[in-house]
Amino acid sequence: MKIVVLKFGGTSVGTVDRIKKVANIIISYFRKRYKVIVVSSAMAGATNDLIKKSKKISNNFNLSEHDVLVSSGEQIACSLIAGRLNHLGYKSQSYMGWQLPIITDGKYGSSRIVEIDKKKINKFLKSGGIPVIAGFQGINMDKRITTLGRGGSDASAIMISKFFKSEKCVIYTDVDGVYTTDPNILKKAKKIKIISYEEMLEMASLGAKVMQPASIQDARLNRIDIDVKSSFIKKNGTKITKKKNILSNKIIRGISFTKNDAKVTLLGVKDKPGIAASIFKPLSNNAINVDMVVQNISTNGKETDLTFTIKSEDLIKTQKLIKKNTKINFRDLIVDNNVSKVSIIGVGMVTTPGVTYRMFQALAKKNINILVISTSEIKISVLINKKNVSKAISALHKEFKLNV
Repeated sequence: MKIVVLKFGGTSVGTVDRIKKVANIIISYFRKRYKVIVVSSAMAGATNDLIKKSKKISNNFNLSEHDVLVSSGEQIACSLIAGRLNHLGYKSQSYMGWQLPIITDGKYGSSRIVEIDKKKINKFLKSGGIPVIAGFQGINMDKRITTLGRGGSDASAIMISKFFKSEKCVIYTDVDGVYTTDPNILKKAKKIKIISYEEMLEMASLGAKVMQPASIQDARLNRIDIDVKSSFIKKNGTKITKKKNILSNKIIRGISFTKNDAKVTLLGVKDKPGIAASIFKPLSNNAINVDMVVQNISTNGKETDLTFTIKSEDLIKTQKLIKKNTKINFRDLIVDNNVSKVSIIGVGMVTTPGVTYRMFQALAKKNINILVISTSEIKISVLINKKNVSKAISALHKEFKLNV
């Protein structure tokens, strides 16, 4: 069977009128003789509304029940899509994760798909039907409903593509592709026609909101090409694929940034083996993700200054954990939640010297001070004052010729 998986995000199914447009998109693939599997998110705002309700019920809502609750939005969207397709004369039926079933492993709220029973869907496809499968959800070995984390419908679509060996996986959203940077921040941002898994993974991890990072990793591991398109306009989108499929003379492919970082600095930490682990273990135990880390040893080798970044919403909890940590001694604790991380990404920098210099020089020309630096093979990230983000993005976009 020539199968295509079409995934529609929350904004694409956000209203009844939008669901009618989605049905027309689905039919257009069906008429091209594809066997179509549809994956849907909840209608825009539905999941957030359910989360608000859970918080009014309890400050410590049971995690298993939370997954049951927040996964219910997809059921509504899937039923409406299938209902519209039936109205237009096409055989369609909605399926929840437990009905196939889609088997998951891991914690509630952040599970991963490990197996999908294909029998029901294959039978329905062969009968000429269009199945509409709820994204974001599955069941664990205890037959409890689980969810895949925010944006998890992308992961659902990619894993369904894997298990059904689809020819295409198309992610429909409210943007018409992946851009060199956020077009809301820089009007000169350009759409990227084709991008590697590695570059897209870095961009998503560093602030780009087009796709969930875990879903891109799933696509990369399973070598599933993804097309990102808009459900609102008929334009070519962005293809996410392996590096060898890309011919580009661009060293840097994109610029990402964050808006919710905080910088924590411990001054005068008494240095000894294992001190960094002693600092970070309580944070890890409380699910606080530490990102950029810089350590400066004093000239006498007895003290160190340690700087790291976290999400700003974790700042108060982090301060409390550090202050009550009896395993560390330090002179002062300084925090700053008025910072942002700006990153340049591109597989071209692996073989191109001088990229770091060009980045730092471009920022220096605009009098932008760099607070923290971190690098990998295909990205360089700098922490700067939040007020300079737009200016930094514009300067780097021009420096690396992303405007053309």
